[in-house]
Amino acid sequence: MQKETHHKRRGRLPSIEVVDLFCGIGGLSYGMKSKGLKILEGFDLDATCKYAYEINNEAKFQYKDIRTVTKKDILPFYSKKAIKVLAGCAPCQPFSSYAFKNKNKDEKKYSLLDEFGRLVKEVHPDIVTMENVPAIASFKLRSVLADFIKVLEEEKFHVKYQVVYCPDYGIPQTRKRLVLLASRFGNISLIPPTHTKANYVTVRDTIGDLPSLEAGHTCSTDPLHRCRALTPLNMRRIKDTPYGGSWKDWPEDLWLNCHKKKGGKSFGSVYGRMVWEKPAPTMTTLCTGIGNGRFGHPKQDRAISAREAALFQTFPVTYKFFPNEKDVSLTKASRYIGNAVPPKLGEVIAESIKQHIRNVPL
Repeated sequence: MQKETHHKRRGRLPSIEVVDLFCGIGGLSYGMKSKGLKILEGFDLDATCKYAYEINNEAKFQYKDIRTVTKKDILPFYSKKAIKVLAGCAPCQPFSSYAFKNKNKDEKKYSLLDEFGRLVKEVHPDIVTMENVPAIASFKLRSVLADFIKVLEEEKFHVKYQVVYCPDYGIPQTRKRLVLLASRFGNISLIPPTHTKANYVTVRDTIGDLPSLEAGHTCSTDPLHRCRALTPLNMRRIKDTPYGGSWKDWPEDLWLNCHKKKGGKSFGSVYGRMVWEKPAPTMTTLCTGIGNGRFGHPKQDRAISAREAALFQTFPVTYKFFPNEKDVSLTKASRYIGNAVPPKLGEVIAESIKQHIRNVPL
């Protein structure tokens, strides 16, 4: 029998429609939308994300606990002939290294990936994508990921996952994320890396042209380019932190008590400064504070601003986070930005899905 061959699909792709679980302010959705995928709706338990999600993604925000979401909340939004994508990033805190040390961790959050699996079985999407911290594939949590994959395989999906080093895809921070893709149509995988160490996007590339800023001030032309005030003691500390240095470079009279203990000496990046020539460290929900990591500006005596954090996360300057950015706390801005999937990673996932659709029989 002659072997059947499938040729690369030319011309216009079918409509690819996305429902985003655990959507937050919409970083993943926005990246996928930027590559031409149609975003239908997003679900999240943080009602304050509604404004940013809806205005940037032109999609409906559903304030709802994932445990109460059913196929009736999702299926009516998909078009009949569209490629149905179910996407999501279950909150990563339960899978982080910190969670292993936290005796008061919320065990209920471990079930969120199970709820994602339940919805896969109810909705019967064509493609599934899931993004999370690499630790979810570690020995301690392997069963959590394995159970999700088992659901996908039982539903006849072809599954592939890998740990992504974000600078390899033009994202200017050293974030590592596990990205899973699954398709009913055949084998699917991420597109190859677009960057190498020789041309990683750096701190200078990303924020080098922003106006200078003093600690505690806000840029007159950009309300989101604002940074935290520093106490006199912390101002002494940042001034005594050299380029690329950290608390280890201070005189001992500036050390915190934890730095004097054996365990505290391992946190070498705390109160550290970034360097111009490399990508930034991973943005977190605390990234606008100098005491929470290497979040000091390379040269200016301050922590990075909310705008700088957003740019490291690849949010464009046109992205709207709040109805009125002049009245917003840095704490809330940092939480939104640090919790988000970098839009650029959403673009990579979307492009991978599009290339997959071009090359498989439907």
